[in-house]
Amino acid sequence: MAEHLQGRNALVTGASGGIGGAIARALAAAGADVVLTYAGHREDAESVADDVRALGRRAVTLHADLADRESPVEAVRQARAALGAVDVLVANAGTGRQLPWDEVDPDTWEQTMAVNLRAPWLMTREALPEMVARGFGRVLFVSSVAALTGGVVGPHYAASKAGLHGLMHHLAPRVAGDGVTVTTIAPALVAGTRILPVDPADPDAMPLPVPVGRLGTTEEVAAMALAMLTNGYLTDKVVTLDGGLHPA
Repeated sequence: MAEHLQGRNALVTGASGGIGGAIARALAAAGADVVLTYAGHREDAESVADDVRALGRRAVTLHADLADRESPVEAVRQARAALGAVDVLVANAGTGRQLPWDEVDPDTWEQTMAVNLRAPWLMTREALPEMVARGFGRVLFVSSVAALTGGVVGPHYAASKAGLHGLMHHLAPRVAGDGVTVTTIAPALVAGTRILPVDPADPDAMPLPVPVGRLGTTEEVAAMALAMLTNGYLTDKVVTLDGGLHPA
């Protein structure tokens, strides 16, 4: 199923985090070379890169402050210079400080929008023309069930993630005929991430009741992401992965 990722070049943002790192490893296992961006936690990103190399694939780490207007485009250009044209873009990096709606100030709002929505758009805009020209490309936005429900982090986070859905809906049909898919995965309550740093074995750690009775794992998110990225007939879809939390 994943054979057409053999020798492809992937760019994964937020690769020092649990979900980004797991997706990068899954892509490498499917045969892709990987560029990994990080804002902090360089050691974690380098550890993921070591895992990618252990699978026989090339790995490059890049520092990228995606809140900066120039950084997203520069990251795509550096990835291209390091490995070649980007075939797979996984816009995973995100920020989300938990706040009540009436404590979300303009600076917090703008920072969240810059990282969670503006950066994925700028990176996609930079990478997409080459994908279209080559007749192959995969763009995956990592959203959240908060985009559908409002979530528990705050309005800034929910709105930024919902914006990814609108961006996908605009882009996907316009490039589908060129062999490029644009999809979105929307996880919720996944252990091993900094946005939910809890013990998956502790039932009291779940902030909301999950029908399956446990938190998700980063490996489960990566497995679903890989299935989406290796399916050329799947595009313009939001796939929720939340243990049955949101019936959609």
